[in-house]
Amino acid sequence: MAAKALNTPTDLQSNATKTVAEALNGILADSFALFFKTKNFHWHMSGPHFRDYHLLLDEQAAQIFAGTDDIAERVRKIGKTTLRSIGDIARHQTITDNDAEFVAPAAMLTELRDDNLKLVEALREAKDIADEAKDNATSAMIDNWTDDAERRAWFLFETGRAA
Repeated sequence: MAAKALNTPTDLQSNATKTVAEALNGILADSFALFFKTKNFHWHMSGPHFRDYHLLLDEQAAQIFAGTDDIAERVRKIGKTTLRSIGDIARHQTITDNDAEFVAPAAMLTELRDDNLKLVEALREAKDIADEAKDNATSAMIDNWTDDAERRAWFLFETGRAA
C-alpha cells in the first residue's frame, strides 16, 4: 500500500519512466560520490597552491551538492522513487571512492577531472534514455548538468596543467 501512495501521476509511459529513473538514480549516486570525494580532497588539500585549490574544490562540491535535489525531485516527478541511504548510493555509484590517507594535489585534480568526465558520459547516456522516453523536461535538465560537469572538468584540467 505504501508504494502506491507514492505513485505520482505522469503522462509518460511506465516502462519509460522506470528506465529514466534508473539512469537518474545512477547519476544521483555518482553525484553524491563525486561530492564527497571533492569535499574529501578539499579537506585534505596541501601544498603551495593550497588556498586556490581548496577554494576551487569547495565551489565545485557546492555545485555538485546543489544539483542532487533537482535530480532526486525529477525522479519523483515522473512517479518513481529515488535513493534512500548511503548504502543505496554505494549500490548505484560507478565513481570510485578514494580512501587514501594522502593524495598529492596534482593527483587530486586529475582524479576529479576524470570523475567529472565519467559523469558527463553517464549524463549523455541518460539524455538518450530521456529522449527515447519523450521526457523533455529531464532531457533539458541533463543539458545543464552536463554543461556544469564539463565546466568543472575544464577548470580542473586547466588548474592542473603544468606551466
